[in-house]
Amino acid sequence: MKEKLRKIVKSRIFIFVCAALLFGSIGVSAATYFPSVDVTYDNKESGLVSTDVQGAIDELYVKAQQVSSGSDDKVEDMGGTTTSGGDGLYKDPYETGRYVFKGANPNNYITFNNEQAGWRIISLEPDGTIKIMKIASIGSRAYDDSSSNDWRNADLNTYLNDTYYNRLTATAKSQIVSHNFSVGAGYWDSNGNTSDLTDQVNAENEQLWNGKVGLATATEYLRSNSNTSNCRTVALINKNYNTCKSTTWMFNSANWWTMSASTRNTYGAFYVDSGGGVYGYGGGNTSYGVRPVLYLSSNVTLSGSGTQNDPYTLG
Repeated sequence: MKEKLRKIVKSRIFIFVCAALLFGSIGVSAATYFPSVDVTYDNKESGLVSTDVQGAIDELYVKAQQVSSGSDDKVEDMGGTTTSGGDGLYKDPYETGRYVFKGANPNNYITFNNEQAGWRIISLEPDGTIKIMKIASIGSRAYDDSSSNDWRNADLNTYLNDTYYNRLTATAKSQIVSHNFSVGAGYWDSNGNTSDLTDQVNAENEQLWNGKVGLATATEYLRSNSNTSNCRTVALINKNYNTCKSTTWMFNSANWWTMSASTRNTYGAFYVDSGGGVYGYGGGNTSYGVRPVLYLSSNVTLSGSGTQNDPYTLG
């Protein structure tokens, strides 16, 4: 508790000092009018990446949220992060303040909606929410009956946030929050590109949709794999699918939709096939498995060890 308080105080002091440095030198006051100007600053010592004032404020706000959200406490409750490889909870190298479960069978089982060990945790988010995924498919459905790959208007979106959501128990509904989901189109790796996954993650995050129930993104499937050297991109995982399917807990030997549209055309969306590969040319009106994904409130507490026989339970 003392350490957490020190972090909160440090964060608030940091924000105050940065605000003073950023605005003090230009004499901002409530009664002063001045024309709009572009202001830049040297951020080498701050650890931030933005080069404009508003960007710095936004990043500082996110960092302050991370300190007070309880994410660190949840990581400790789960036994901390894994650094030696294999199954476990890892810092996400692509999104600051985020933790993801990797490997064939990490301890990320959770009971939700009265479904004993029926869900698994994808990630602990920077805002303290917990992103979870249903293990079993709720059936096969088309992404969109009119073959569109725009999630915001897709028929599958309507089904999940109307019909499926209304089937959840009252307790389950009270435990989840409406949240931003990444719905940007992912790059199609038809040329065998094996570069870093950063571009693909950034492409997904370029567009957001806010709602209750969604799906996992294509990169979340890639990031759930502990074999990063052979399975970190679409091209690699499709080349090494026999190996890759044994090093991710998300594989379930059936075709299932991700949330990510493909840039290859206006109707294709990424899906994981029964062999473990990832493909972006699935027609929107093709029926594949549906595995709901949602965010649990940052206020929930966890008990249990996360194993299938002793899954996390919500309090």
